[in-house]
Amino acid sequence: MTQLRPERESGASYGERPYEHSGALGEWYDSAAYDGDAPAGEPWIPPADDETVALRIPTESISAATAPSAPPGPHAAPGGRAARRKAARRRGGRHGGAPEPEEAQQPDGRPLSRVEARRRARARKPSLGVLVSRAIGEVFITTGVLMLLFVSYQLWWTNVRAHAQANKEKNNLQQEWESGERSPGTFQPGQGFAILHIPKLDVVVPIAEGISNKKVLDRGMVGHYAEGALKTAMPQDKTGNFGLAGHRNTHGEPFRYINKLQPGDPIVVETQDDYYVYKMASILPVTPPSNVSVLDPVPKDSGFTEPGRYITLTTCTPEFTSKYRMIVWGKMVEERPRNKGKPDALVQ
Repeated sequence: MTQLRPERESGASYGERPYEHSGALGEWYDSAAYDGDAPAGEPWIPPADDETVALRIPTESISAATAPSAPPGPHAAPGGRAARRKAARRRGGRHGGAPEPEEAQQPDGRPLSRVEARRRARARKPSLGVLVSRAIGEVFITTGVLMLLFVSYQLWWTNVRAHAQANKEKNNLQQEWESGERSPGTFQPGQGFAILHIPKLDVVVPIAEGISNKKVLDRGMVGHYAEGALKTAMPQDKTGNFGLAGHRNTHGEPFRYINKLQPGDPIVVETQDDYYVYKMASILPVTPPSNVSVLDPVPKDSGFTEPGRYITLTTCTPEFTSKYRMIVWGKMVEERPRNKGKPDALVQ
């Protein structure tokens, strides 16, 4: 606690000496020590404290007056108690809180008023146009990601899955042939009964009854036209047109490159008992899907003029669309029993 008045070191007590005695307040009278703040010979009266008017020895004032003046510290805050508290909060808070952001100050360092602070907070908020543009951008990004995933599924995953299903069907078919469990005859829709070989294109794919997408084509197999008005002959028939359909893109895409076949390229159909070897004869690059005459026993536009044993491969064109159809024809040149070994087209 700060003393009210110091007692002098002389023998007399504080009350025994006259108030005007130089030993009591003589030091306070020295006007030379206060740079002329009070007229000579008159006592200097300390200013009232900023926080209280209680009596207090002005030791700090005396020290400040006698000490050389120093520039205010970096954290000095002008103004009253409220200004000092705000300055303390900006420096880290009276209780260790986070400092206020620089935006909460005026250019001269003074704190912002509430109105100005609210105005600046509203200015920092994004406008309606910015929010709408952000939402549209997010929609576009999401749509792009979904489209990329869909394309990846169509062009990559469907092929992976279809190849696995087709290979499984082919292996099962070959095992049944070797074990004698399957007998030639009429086949159920979706049932595999033969294997198609196109050596030039490195295609080895099972042939199933029917052209159903779900049961046959989407599983990576080639389908035999065997229903209704589109029913075609079987390879063992003495005359007729063996019609097949397959995907050009996605789901195994077994007929993707049949447009690269040239006249004379072999096309082999392997069954339980025989190999049927065809030679590619002609191609029809584009035709409407409604042109079913390409499956006739003597197909139109094929170049064949008389009944024979033919094969017809049909697929979609252009690539990645189903607007038109591409047709490839072949003519049988060899029928070889399996017990005589593979034909030359599969050995070379």
